[in-house]
Amino acid sequence: MEAGERRRRGLLRQEAAEYYRGHRVPERMEDALNALFPLRPDDLYGELANYFSKFSKPPVICKLVGRKILDGVGQPTLEVEIYCTVKNYEKRICSIVMASHSQIPENALPETIEADEKERNYSVHTAVEWVNEPLNTMLRDLEPTDQCQADKMLGEYFANKVEEAKEIEKQEKEREEEKKEEEAAKVTPSPVSCPPAPSSKPKKRGKSGKKVSVEPIPPAEPAEPVLCGSLAIGGTSLAIAKAGATVSHVPLYLHTALLKHNQESPKEMTLPLPMVTLLNCEKNSPTKLKLVKEVMLIPPVELSLKQGIERVLDIQKEITRLLESPGKMSGSQADSKKGKAQKALPSSVKRVSHLGCLTTGYDSLEQLLLQMQTACNNIGLELGTDMYLAINCAAHELMDYEKGKYEILTGTFKSSDEMVAMYVEMIHNFPFIIALIDPLRKEDKEQWSRICCALGSKCFLIAEDAAMQISKLKNDQNLNIATCSGVVLKYINQTKVSDLIELTGILDGQRHITILGSPDGESSDESLVDLAVGLGARFLKLGGLSRGERVAKYNRLLAIEEELAANGALR
Repeated sequence: MEAGERRRRGLLRQEAAEYYRGHRVPERMEDALNALFPLRPDDLYGELANYFSKFSKPPVICKLVGRKILDGVGQPTLEVEIYCTVKNYEKRICSIVMASHSQIPENALPETIEADEKERNYSVHTAVEWVNEPLNTMLRDLEPTDQCQADKMLGEYFANKVEEAKEIEKQEKEREEEKKEEEAAKVTPSPVSCPPAPSSKPKKRGKSGKKVSVEPIPPAEPAEPVLCGSLAIGGTSLAIAKAGATVSHVPLYLHTALLKHNQESPKEMTLPLPMVTLLNCEKNSPTKLKLVKEVMLIPPVELSLKQGIERVLDIQKEITRLLESPGKMSGSQADSKKGKAQKALPSSVKRVSHLGCLTTGYDSLEQLLLQMQTACNNIGLELGTDMYLAINCAAHELMDYEKGKYEILTGTFKSSDEMVAMYVEMIHNFPFIIALIDPLRKEDKEQWSRICCALGSKCFLIAEDAAMQISKLKNDQNLNIATCSGVVLKYINQTKVSDLIELTGILDGQRHITILGSPDGESSDESLVDLAVGLGARFLKLGGLSRGERVAKYNRLLAIEEELAANGALR
């Protein structure tokens, strides 16, 4: 009995020795002890753990968790959490929150807004189901550093869902047609009931009476469809990118840059210039000016980000003071500009917008720009030297389709060609405006070409709503958008990190500038800032310096500047 036990133990020892030798444990243990003995570390076992960790298997995804949460404006959105198997243990790595985005305009009808909210709720619910069930199973055991493979799998899954949705829609249409045919077959048409031909007479009278004709304009393109649940694709892709950065022990912006440049670490990195929204001019306010939706400040490039933000805050304080005390303008400019512009200043600041800035209104563009100049002059700054402006026109919200013209002021309409002439005059009179966002609808492609020829060397002409969804932009190598200086990209819906990397590469190659922008319903997630830095975006459009979810991103950008400067990597 004892001999048998000894034999069994001997076999186990032999088996264990072969197992450890097969994994080179004795050899590596000897190397570790030899390497660490001269160092005599205070935490010997900690150093042994560090030494052997490089031989461990790479972390792999073991679980995805999706949940419905609220974004910065109280709308439902998606959170994706990633767990990985790290050194044989399940470990929570990171989470991301997707920003919600709505294509509903400010002046939408209540029933339209209600329908949009219902659809958003259903879409988030579907996205949570996708993450917790099929995507969780599909991506299990994948290394989070393999972004390309993850995004390929996500893209294929989404493509299958799109085909399924098309098939369901086709079947529903066929059922409706069959139902109509059955109903028509039950009714026997009576020849007596058919109206005689006199119906043609009103048509002739109508034609003869049409003396005033509206010049035809390109019709509005239908809103691009969004598949319910598509948030799951973008959310999971971004969560995997963040997890990949975490397990690689690098910040997300560097991880993104490595993905874009095929794992070649850039020696220097440039921060995007912030487009800081100072004012949100509501288009349905009682004031007359409708041409301007956002007024944004762009600090000069020679300033550090920290200096630029401090300067923006100074202007914000002064503009707030002017808005709260109308008529009290100081300086020589106030003395020389008395009259209509001064008397018509807004009586008060209404509130802080969801964009994180002051909400107000004006009766003319000149009045607005005069107040901006006054605010800067009052604190010793000059527009065009110490600070620049960008204007978001959101022209798609201005079009009166009955008249075929843009309503730039209450009761004042301009054709597409007149809009081009107006912008040329605007930039000539106010050269401190260095960027116009959506000055025209995307359908006015001929006028986009004209305005670019006239102003392309004087200011940036940027497409935001006038651009298409990222997925479509990426598939069309010539971008298939109106001629412009650059495009505002938003990380929404089924957008994947690989899509952004590919598209910014295309934009770089065509000398278009890239602007990463926050959607309307922003969250406290800061990943967008890292993506902008890693992708080499020229501008970053985050909204204003109020509301926590927006300020968090500016704080993240400041932290990245400090980190790059400390490492000598800030260009």
